[in-house]
Amino acid sequence: MTKLFKNFFADESGAVTVDWVVLTAAIVGLGIAVMTTVSGGLQDLSGEIETQLTGQAISTEFAAPAAAPAAP
Repeated sequence: MTKLFKNFFADESGAVTVDWVVLTAAIVGLGIAVMTTVSGGLQDLSGEIETQLTGQAISTEFAAPAAAPAAP
């Protein structure tokens, strides 16, 4: 029975799985943190673009061409 416990504690095949789970969780957490940080800036930027586009006037008439400057 003691040999069974020694073999169980010496076996590292499950430790690699735990390492991958921890690494994956860290990457997911970092991705969520980056997304949260960037999304606030994107909302501000999209609001500024909306304000700029809403304030634009669209002319449906063509203006008369400007006279060309006289050659010296």
